[in-house]
Amino acid sequence: QVTLVESGGGTVQSGGSLRLSCATSEYIYSAYCIGWFRQVPGKEREGVATIDRDGTTSYADSVKGRFTISRDTAKNSLSLQMFILKVEDTAMYYCAARVCASRPVLLPTAYSYWGQGTQVTVSS
Repeated sequence: QVTLVESGGGTVQSGGSLRLSCATSEYIYSAYCIGWFRQVPGKEREGVATIDRDGTTSYADSVKGRFTISRDTAKNSLSLQMFILKVEDTAMYYCAARVCASRPVLLPTAYSYWGQGTQVTVSS
């Protein structure tokens, strides 16, 4: 069974920071590539950041320089460190797993497995 469990969401003021975590199984961690996505009600889900098994990362232009995705092999988890948060970063954040050959890496349709999400709210 494939499970991805997000945590770390919350409410923060504009300019603040949050760190999201995605816990998964050893199998998923080692065999799949993981990405972070976000979605606002009424809008399409958008890719935020991904990391491949070799550590190669990709970011959406809107978060480059502010967000960092990383892997924690000891815990079979991934993190999304978010700095300089903006009101427009408010969304439900999801982690997802894809077969690493699937492309494009920031497109939701490339991903097969999804977590339940964690809410991030940035206040002005």
